[in-house]
Amino acid sequence: MKKILEKVLKITLVSIVIFYGAISIFPFIWSFITSLKPTAEVNVFTIPWKDLSFKNYTYIFKNFPFVTWLFNSVIVASVVTLGNIIFNSMAGYALARIEFPGKKSIFIGILGMMMIPGQVVMVPTYIILVHFGWINSYLGLTIPFMFNFFNIFLMRQFFMGIPKDLEEAAYIDGLNRFGIFFRIILPVSKSALSTQFILSFTGNWNSFLWPTLIGRKQSMYTLPVGLNSFYGQYFQFWDQVLAGVMLLSIPAILIFIIFQKHFIAGIANSGSKE
Repeated sequence: MKKILEKVLKITLVSIVIFYGAISIFPFIWSFITSLKPTAEVNVFTIPWKDLSFKNYTYIFKNFPFVTWLFNSVIVASVVTLGNIIFNSMAGYALARIEFPGKKSIFIGILGMMMIPGQVVMVPTYIILVHFGWINSYLGLTIPFMFNFFNIFLMRQFFMGIPKDLEEAAYIDGLNRFGIFFRIILPVSKSALSTQFILSFTGNWNSFLWPTLIGRKQSMYTLPVGLNSFYGQYFQFWDQVLAGVMLLSIPAILIFIIFQKHFIAGIANSGSKE
């Protein structure tokens, strides 16, 4: 009887997962199909197999500066992600391993800043960027976002789970603090770094609000901001919009697929305590 109940429970759970997965992936599949439809067929629920084509994709590249927007997104997401990996990791390591005055207060401050909505600091941050002259520039799109309080916390928790014996052995071998960090700590932190990479890259790749405020010129648009220009005042060409959305989604999906194992391990290991 017990085995039957376990089997029924297993089948039920698997069925729920499959059902949820189907519900989750259906909008993406339908969006892709719609991006292949002609404009006249967008609102039709049936699929006109004979009329499906990649004309919307070629139209985007020919009639919009899509390559420029793509280049801006790649630059912004890559630079911000690299900055996050370097600065957040160094800050997390300092909070986990180095003793200095005010260490606990700084950590509590970081935890407190995680609770504050980004909208609260939006106006003062924008005013500072205006005074710096960083509006419509890569500096304004990248530098203010090169660190993240949650990722600092994530790295700090992960580093605390690394045995101190590794660092002590490296110190005896003659490595200084920077040598230990770059040659010992980072190589064994691939899962946490992959997690941070995914969170930072996808977050900045899909970011819309700040790039809209900072990059006002069309030449400084990132992909999400550029796609917003597809919307007319009285009408929307949803086939073209969804074609752009599909192109926007590809890098984030590929990155998650490549790093998903490390991502799961990093989240699981970040709960270590002293």
